[in-house]
Amino acid sequence: MKGKLTVWMSPVFKGLVALVLVASAIMKITHTPRMMVDGLVRAGLPESAILPIALLELTCLVLYLIPRTMVLGAVLLTGYFGGAMVVHIISKESVFPLILIGFWIWGGIYYSVPGLLSLLPLRRDLAGGVATRDEIRPGSRAAAS
Repeated sequence: MKGKLTVWMSPVFKGLVALVLVASAIMKITHTPRMMVDGLVRAGLPESAILPIALLELTCLVLYLIPRTMVLGAVLLTGYFGGAMVVHIISKESVFPLILIGFWIWGGIYYSVPGLLSLLPLRRDLAGGVATRDEIRPGSRAAAS
């Protein structure tokens, strides 16, 4: 899938992630809408923790958007959204949007980082089965043949 689709997929996913996280951080910093802040407080977070959470969110986003640190940023954002899922579960809210954002996060760097293709293979061999570990690893006998 190294065609035109992958050329535009990564920037689109990264843009969506950036848009969502910047909007979320702005809402936390400005306490607008108030119901979002109230929801976080009802879930057990002190109101004084909301600004540091927004700053953490933006810091992870910056690391994600810098090419040299994008994998670290994706890992940190994955952890951040894991915590957000706990808050959503406590508040009895849907976690689907968070899971979707998680797919966008990793989709945004999947084709930009060659190592991820072998770490998280999304391909099948010609016979229709899942590719084996030797077939995926660069430099292995199966990959060379």
